[in-house]
Amino acid sequence: MTVDILRLATAGSVDDGKSTLIGRLLYDTKSVFTDQIESVERASRERGDDYVNLALLTDGLRAEREQGITIDVAYRYFATPRRKFIVADTPGHIQYTRNMVTGASTADLALILVDARKGLLEQSRRHAFLATLLHVPHLVLCVNKMDLVDYSEEVFEEIRAEFTQFAAKLDVGDLTIIPVSALAGDNIVHRSTTMSWYEGPSLLHHLENVHVASDRNLIDVRFPVQYVIRPQSDQYRDYRGYAGQVAGGVLKPGDEVMVLPSGFTTTIRSIETADGPIDEAFPSMSVTIRLTDEIDISRGDMICRVNNAPSVTQDIDAMICWMDDVPLRPGQKLAIKHTTRSARAMVKDLQYRLDINSLHRDIAADHLGLNDIGRVRLRTTQPLLCDEYKRNRSTGGFVLIDEATNRTVGAGMVNEAR
Repeated sequence: MTVDILRLATAGSVDDGKSTLIGRLLYDTKSVFTDQIESVERASRERGDDYVNLALLTDGLRAEREQGITIDVAYRYFATPRRKFIVADTPGHIQYTRNMVTGASTADLALILVDARKGLLEQSRRHAFLATLLHVPHLVLCVNKMDLVDYSEEVFEEIRAEFTQFAAKLDVGDLTIIPVSALAGDNIVHRSTTMSWYEGPSLLHHLENVHVASDRNLIDVRFPVQYVIRPQSDQYRDYRGYAGQVAGGVLKPGDEVMVLPSGFTTTIRSIETADGPIDEAFPSMSVTIRLTDEIDISRGDMICRVNNAPSVTQDIDAMICWMDDVPLRPGQKLAIKHTTRSARAMVKDLQYRLDINSLHRDIAADHLGLNDIGRVRLRTTQPLLCDEYKRNRSTGGFVLIDEATNRTVGAGMVNEAR
């Protein structure tokens, strides 16, 4: 049986217990080395905690340990016999919303945590909305710290009803709600004996069994060329390969393909990896493709199906999550990075700014501030080869860069390319 990979990101408000939950998953699945446990126990004593603070397994920065908060995205890895997991533990503070966007952008599942004592907060709603905006296919709401409300079914049902009502306004594909206590381990790896009223699965059981294969686009062939391989040796004098990561569809030797933006067509001669030739390639494999015809191809070009091509356009309608202290305004010029292609872009128009809580569209807004989300129109200096983000997250997403400072200042999702 092939063991697949599930990428998940935690999200939620400050002190909802995201890092503790991930620490509990690592600890209870025996994915932590003895010396790591000893280090966490020592750090817990130094902080004055009367328990082993499992959050310290993910909060690796010194500033995080000193302040007791998560600042940067912490990636952790563990595995069970059924599946491998890549976990992005993202910050809860509003000023680190951009870090949460980074962690969730490649996730198959978003884990939203809510403190049972506090219920839904603004940041809980913000992160849930961002997860759906980023088209994360699966959403799990963990009502945490149930031990601090005496494992009350009534408290859980109130939060479940409120979140279900809020989620009805969002584009949620799959929603699961689980009552847990990360500190005590209830419903994390094993079913809780203190919440007999809950009849659903434990968190790990759900993570092991949630279906993700169909969430990846295996229809639209998309292969952005990252690098042209031309070995400088007599043995490989005639070798020309195009390396990159498959962003969509299934590629096989003998397939007829088209190269954009030139529009020339050819067939795939072979597909190779570091281990040798393969019979097919699919997302998100990194491969080298050789073609039967010599075509002028360079970094930023894309290989696709003849009758199934992405949009080739310089006019982009997109949702933007702004990540910089300096506001985004119409007329602003920025660098844009889309798949393997780079260009410059101008903000033609700001259509509206979105209120995260009410989902109200402020069409009078004249700028986007730090962590604001809004819809804009961009004009690029070179054509981009893109799909709508909801169809393909790889070819529908991009980042905006301040050319003066080289900082990433915005993350974008294509709504429409014309």
